[in-house]
Amino acid sequence: MIRVLIADDHQVVRQGLRFLLSSEPGIEVAGEAADGTAALDAIRALRPDVVLLDLLMPLLDGLGVLAAMREEDLAAAVLVLTSSADDQHLIQALRAGVLSYLPKTAGVDEVIDAVRAAARGESVLQPTATARLLRELRRPADPLAQLTARETDVLKGLAQGRSNREIARSLSVSEETVKSHVSSILAKLGLADRTQAAIFALQRGLVPLDQALTRPPWPGPRPR
Repeated sequence: MIRVLIADDHQVVRQGLRFLLSSEPGIEVAGEAADGTAALDAIRALRPDVVLLDLLMPLLDGLGVLAAMREEDLAAAVLVLTSSADDQHLIQALRAGVLSYLPKTAGVDEVIDAVRAAARGESVLQPTATARLLRELRRPADPLAQLTARETDVLKGLAQGRSNREIARSLSVSEETVKSHVSSILAKLGLADRTQAAIFALQRGLVPLDQALTRPPWPGPRPR
């Protein structure tokens, strides 16, 4: 039995996928999640075989979920089903270990075949996605292009020496969300800690020098 987790912020999409997959022999919908943070919690708790993951979700986007999964060594196979036509999203998702990448316009048979293939550890890409991938691979790599807009905002906060609490307050999100973004940033950029992230941001000119590191990244004991 292939146990599937559906992670998408649109209820209608989740309901449609649940109906579609539940009617297939050998496939069971183990759970649903409406945002990235809930998706991570569900992956940890349910240990699904396959995750049907949207990239554009609140709190933590699909790329952030993928980065956290890699950091925590969560072994579910991931099939991205998204409305995003961004080439960067495609290449970042594949680099993060996604097995299949399908648009939400994909046919019923394509989705079911991709779920079964993912459970076997096999990849499925539509010809248009393959063409986009090849086009993107020919471009020079830019590490910052791996980050989402919100992750870039968090990285700027790190360069300014702000704590997670201060960054959370300035972005009107929770500290836990900022912590997840920091983990995602470090994983995507291959950095060891907040200090390296701050130095990277300064080197790339993300913040003016007069705003940079107004105090050390960890005033007092290093926050967890």
